[in-house]
Amino acid sequence: MIEKTRALFERYEELSDLLSRPEIASDARQSLSLVREQKRLEPIVHARDAMIAAERSLADAEEILALGEDEELALLAAEEKEAAKAQLERLEDELRTLLIPRDENDDKNVILEIRGGAGGEEAALFSAVLYRMYQMYCAQNGFKTEVLSANETELGGYKEITCLISGEGAYSRFKFESGTHRVQRVPETESQGRIHTSAVTVAVLPEMEEVEVEINEEDLEIDTHRASGAGGQHVNKTDSAIRILHKPTGIVVECQDERSQHKNREKALRVLRAKLYEAEQKRQADSIASARKSQVGSGDRSERIRTYNYPQGRITDHRIGFTAHNLEQVLNGKLSDLFEALTTADLERRMQESVG
Repeated sequence: MIEKTRALFERYEELSDLLSRPEIASDARQSLSLVREQKRLEPIVHARDAMIAAERSLADAEEILALGEDEELALLAAEEKEAAKAQLERLEDELRTLLIPRDENDDKNVILEIRGGAGGEEAALFSAVLYRMYQMYCAQNGFKTEVLSANETELGGYKEITCLISGEGAYSRFKFESGTHRVQRVPETESQGRIHTSAVTVAVLPEMEEVEVEINEEDLEIDTHRASGAGGQHVNKTDSAIRILHKPTGIVVECQDERSQHKNREKALRVLRAKLYEAEQKRQADSIASARKSQVGSGDRSERIRTYNYPQGRITDHRIGFTAHNLEQVLNGKLSDLFEALTTADLERRMQESVG
């Protein structure tokens, strides 16, 4: 197992040397890339060092036992041998998991988009429920949320809302949320008590740094207009809302949440960078004929991934067959069990692929 990490250990040492060079430090794009690569390798290097130490302890204990000169010392050596063997077994499992290729975006912040789909006003209302659910999870788990743009309805729902989720490992937690979320319940607007089925789409994009996705100002068509929608004293009073068209791709982003035109422009560009990265990733995946969509975390917004059934108090994730009857708790941000199940399923899939 240690031999398998030799090349990675050598690469880690090489990265330390490269990052100490002035010409690398002055190149923001290259420096950021190397720092992130080194950070990904750190747990592997630490586990490797721990394994080497455990193997040394095991060898020392076996050497003492082979001499057989001191009974008391031999008892201590036997204990040390068993402890070292147990530690080696644990570290081998840990290292085996660490060697599975991970998503390079796992440590990044998240741009989360929620859009009402089929169901009209009911879908918009459930968009607000999902946003509240994610917001409460973030508050309970040390993540920060910031609204980038929102299109609110008169009843308090959202035709769409985009927010930034900041915190270490944010993308690794939320990346499996992309897709169509279906809700079955009696809408507030329903007078006959009939259960309706509506849908909301969620997109999860890793936030990209300026040095990772360059945007040419000449490719942008920027319009300013007055903010519109429910609430807010500044609505319809200043031309602070920003609409940006990226002409080469046709991608359009808007932001009107801030009073400041400059701040809205800055937020809109953050969303645009994430969307351009997503578009490039999709282009690369589509160009590889053998690439197949993974069971978990495909990011396909048209894929129905989950159902929230209010009458039965049930939540079901269709990708992994996860079902729980604690819907109220989940909607109040208790997502840890679901997120853990999705992460475990994805890890098992990647372990099988690495073996195969």
